[in-house]
Amino acid sequence: MNTNRQKNYAFIDSQNLNLSIQELGWNLDFGRFYVYLKDKYKIVKVFLFIGYVAGNESLYTFLQESGYIVIFKPTLEYKKEGKRYTKGNVDAELVLHAMIEYPNYNKAIIVSGDGDFHCLIEYLSRQKKLLHIFIPNSNKYSALLRKFRSYFVYMNSLKEKLGKPREIRNYLTGQTKKRE
Repeated sequence: MNTNRQKNYAFIDSQNLNLSIQELGWNLDFGRFYVYLKDKYKIVKVFLFIGYVAGNESLYTFLQESGYIVIFKPTLEYKKEGKRYTKGNVDAELVLHAMIEYPNYNKAIIVSGDGDFHCLIEYLSRQKKLLHIFIPNSNKYSALLRKFRSYFVYMNSLKEKLGKPREIRNYLTGQTKKRE
């Protein structure tokens, strides 16, 4: 199918994407990822679902300025075994927005390896509206998604294209530091 005439949207589970990529030992350059989706897959809207944490406003501004439509989920803090965690599960919001926007796109890309999106992916597949499922880590994704393998794009091999460069500029201070 010619994606040049398509009105394609992407829906990103940012926590699954970010944590899965970090487990592979690299950091995603979200600016480059946005451009990659636009250029290679002709995505016209990129929705990024993220838990809101006070103090991360510069990150949220960067994402919005990069072109993402950022959808925030309130977060909860909790302690487990003396360690503090922040939880902001965005699954319901991603599914809801994919369905709210359903009449507005021809094809969708779902970026997550989370099996909680099985019902959405199955529905989009049946309706012939699923373009791809971007699996952040090919070694760690839900077995529930296996039957959709023909739609998979594994992000493991995209480190050179989408990884942060060796020198990282701090968005707030403008200082450059070497990546370890």
